[in-house]
Amino acid sequence: MKNLFDFKHFRGDIFGGVTAGIVALPLALAFGVSSGLGPSAGLYGAIFVSFFAALFGGTNTQISGPTAPMTAVSMVVIAGIIATFEGNVAKAMPAILMVFLLAGLMQIVLGLLGLGKYIKYIPYPVVSGFMTAIGVIILITQILPSVGYYPKEDMEYVNQFKPLAEEVILENILKEEANEGILVLENFKETVTRAEKITSEHVLKESKILAGKNASGVIGALKVLPRALKNINWLELLLALGTIIIIYGFKKITKVVPSTLVALLVMSGIAMGFGLEYRPIEEIPSGLPIPNLEIFTSFSLGSISPYIFTALTLSLLGAIDSLLTSVVADNMTKTKHKPNKELVGQGIGNSIAALFGGIPGAGATIRTVVNINAGGKTRLSGMIAGVLLLFILLALGPIASKIPAAVLAGILITVGIGVMDYKGLKAIPYMPKPEVVVMLVVLVLSSVWNLVYAVGIGLILASLMFMKKMGDLIAKRSDVTPLYQENKWLSKYDFSEKLQKETFIKYIKGPLFFGSTNDFQDLAKQIPEEASIVIIRMDRMQYIDQSGLYALEDVLTELLEANKTIYLVNLVQQPKYMMESIDIIPDLIPENHIFKNFEDCLKWVKENEGNKYIEQK
Repeated sequence: MKNLFDFKHFRGDIFGGVTAGIVALPLALAFGVSSGLGPSAGLYGAIFVSFFAALFGGTNTQISGPTAPMTAVSMVVIAGIIATFEGNVAKAMPAILMVFLLAGLMQIVLGLLGLGKYIKYIPYPVVSGFMTAIGVIILITQILPSVGYYPKEDMEYVNQFKPLAEEVILENILKEEANEGILVLENFKETVTRAEKITSEHVLKESKILAGKNASGVIGALKVLPRALKNINWLELLLALGTIIIIYGFKKITKVVPSTLVALLVMSGIAMGFGLEYRPIEEIPSGLPIPNLEIFTSFSLGSISPYIFTALTLSLLGAIDSLLTSVVADNMTKTKHKPNKELVGQGIGNSIAALFGGIPGAGATIRTVVNINAGGKTRLSGMIAGVLLLFILLALGPIASKIPAAVLAGILITVGIGVMDYKGLKAIPYMPKPEVVVMLVVLVLSSVWNLVYAVGIGLILASLMFMKKMGDLIAKRSDVTPLYQENKWLSKYDFSEKLQKETFIKYIKGPLFFGSTNDFQDLAKQIPEEASIVIIRMDRMQYIDQSGLYALEDVLTELLEANKTIYLVNLVQQPKYMMESIDIIPDLIPENHIFKNFEDCLKWVKENEGNKYIEQK
């Protein structure tokens, strides 16, 4: 806990923490609303992640909390789990928070295993495509609330789903009966009896759930966009536009005061002061946050098992987001963060936030930069930011509950525009085509399908392309060379012309792995039929994997079947061990055909193979 209570920087830490906390407030509320759990979830996430990630983390000046990427993935988790609980948020909450808790615990494990230093190896095209997709998702999904359109409240739209709602309800009845062991076809009256208890309110409720699900995500928002534009609430639109204009316009006047906070205060003040009939955000609970113990008492492995991979993705995304921000902080403060300790701190923060009903977060670049510029020097600044947000929750919760929803939608639209990777997009004409393909695949799939799967597919594509490239490079460096090109050895050992033509050399340069096996297997085809001696130089083949091992075995077998004598030169430890493990040595290559250096091998060939030709004469 070095420098935790270094009061030499206390004044700077207070200014930094307070400033960062003020910047975090509107974003925390907005991300909470965007996630689907409400503004309080965003505020709780900002409080606990900021405080505990600073307390236990490895970057002194880092300010953590809900971020756009983490919120976007959280939206997927929340929407999916709520759907499995028939739209009941209260029933779905324990499963949702358990996934968030697992993500935090996974981050702790990543840090304890020392994997923080490996996060940097995730390819930039994957990160670029993902970040741009996050911006697209936030931008498009926030169009609907910014124009005051809520699909669940559009009764004409909701009524379209009543037939499907009745089908879903009947299907649920049949599932209940199956679980109770009732044979429907033999006792159909029971089904009819239960169906008669379904009221129009039940059908309407299910219809609203289906309408909301159909209008969710990028594709869903685009589907209902024509209806939204026909039913614009002009007051909501003006509040959103005013927010956006202030955020961008106030930055040109001064950056001392956060423009997002100014927009929140000004537009909320106008809406409240003039008594406008706007739509407020959900009510923020007053009082201290209370742990949600239903996470454990209502725990069901079946409800979260489909989201284990999503929890891992959340943990990895949070790790990437945080460590990238740590690098920014290092560059500004001329310090060096501790990546594994940072992951542990982020994991503890996210785990505690989940217990209290908060959405997960990560290191936030803008808030961290604001903290450093305001004078923050130690981790105390991040803790102060969390305490400030807790104070605002306790003192101003009822007032914050009156903030217009359209204002937060406007804030999120600017976040969506800002989070896109314009540097990566501008570089598309100059980037290698494989990298462009990876970036666009991740961008498109993340935007219109599934963030989690898109990242996985992007990583697989990038890995395959990298292996292909490495295989090609290794293949170019490897060749088959006839001995008469090695003039220095010819003059020294006085090989006969016949022996020169009979002897060929294979120089394996680089590892022999699954990416280079095809080119290596062409060796037997490249050697002329008249060649009877093959010398394979292996001093630059430091590593061989299982694919390479079997490819080598196939080539050696093929050469031996063609009555060629094989010699191995400079065989290093790992490849020799692998070859001995499947008996290539000594079954195919006897020990006396293995030489420590090329000179000894040529001497052997000259004295033993050369004598054959003398005897033949």
